[in-house]
Amino acid sequence: MTPRKTPISKSGTPVTDELAERLADEAERGYDLRRGKRIGRRSLSGRGVSPRLNIRTTPALAERVRLRAQREGKSVSDLAREALERYVG
Repeated sequence: MTPRKTPISKSGTPVTDELAERLADEAERGYDLRRGKRIGRRSLSGRGVSPRLNIRTTPALAERVRLRAQREGKSVSDLAREALERYVG
């Protein structure tokens, strides 16, 4: 029988049975949503919601975009916004 792998959280923490139990107990007690932190990013315009554009591309173009953004110290989204702004005007 293959041993079970321990899942890893998004933050890199191993999710042990003990941690899962503790988190489940916490969730069952409920959360004070007034104290929750905001999820998502701030609006690019400073207020409201920033619309999202999803595009499909080739793997080669996606890799070139990723490398260019990395080289310039930008996110792929920043690079795409700049390119669209230049193209559309």
